[in-house]
Amino acid sequence: MNGSDQQSKKDCKQNSTNKQFVMERKRIAIVGVGLIGGSMALQLNEKGLAAGIVGVESHSEHAARALEMGLVDEILPLDEAIAWAEVVILAIPVDKMVDMLAAVLDQVDQQIVFDAGSTKSELIRIADAHPKRGRFVASHPMWGTEYSGPQAAVKHAFENKAVVICNAADSDSDAVEWVKQLYRKIGMHLLEMDAVSHDLHAAYVSHISHITSFALANTVLEKEREDQAIFEMASAGFESTVRLAKSNSAMWVPIFMQNRDNVLDVLNEHITQLRKFKSCLEKENYEYLHELIENANKIRRILG
Repeated sequence: MNGSDQQSKKDCKQNSTNKQFVMERKRIAIVGVGLIGGSMALQLNEKGLAAGIVGVESHSEHAARALEMGLVDEILPLDEAIAWAEVVILAIPVDKMVDMLAAVLDQVDQQIVFDAGSTKSELIRIADAHPKRGRFVASHPMWGTEYSGPQAAVKHAFENKAVVICNAADSDSDAVEWVKQLYRKIGMHLLEMDAVSHDLHAAYVSHISHITSFALANTVLEKEREDQAIFEMASAGFESTVRLAKSNSAMWVPIFMQNRDNVLDVLNEHITQLRKFKSCLEKENYEYLHELIENANKIRRILG
């Protein structure tokens, strides 16, 4: 190889390296313009990170609302959206995401595909079996509310929140870097871990909170027959605890299904803890009840 060839190769390598760290504006398709997809669209538009945004939305009312709110420029069928886009964001329930991922990757050339789902292992399993695995980046922005649909979209939703990137080494470096840059620019801080670890931790810090909220709401609805009494006497503490019980079952049942083993593990531990409190009251062991509460207070050191 002569000097000219060596320099050319060096320049190409340098250009490739530089490209990974430049946040280029891209044409973006958001599949599912609901709470997460809609909030993402708000941030992309505000930060000027997109060269255009189209939506893919099976719910006709949601599609109309997303257009009315200016979240997306146009609603397109999935295949047309993928052909037009340079980046495809999957922001639909995780069961639909698993069903769709392979078909999306089938249509991808150099497009970047990333998701915002709450479970990762099953999605990674599907991606790993696909020849275009490198174009997919598995991510989970750790934010959400109990509401759904494009009307629930929130400005600045992701700022100062964590996002988890899973199995990044199996994705193409340019795809990973662009996705990381996007999350940084909308104000998120990055964590990386494997999908199995993610699903375990998510069960403890997110999924059990929803089950607890659903169960508490059902407990109150079962035992307290006076709707007006609940409304008038509900304290701020009760409202904050059952807030998540308003979450959409179409979103959460698939999450519990896909993360079943981890959710069962954490649920069994949670039931054990509840039994300790129950036993203290049954046996009038108030000293141990003090210990349980004081031990729980240690969470302040972590959460502030």
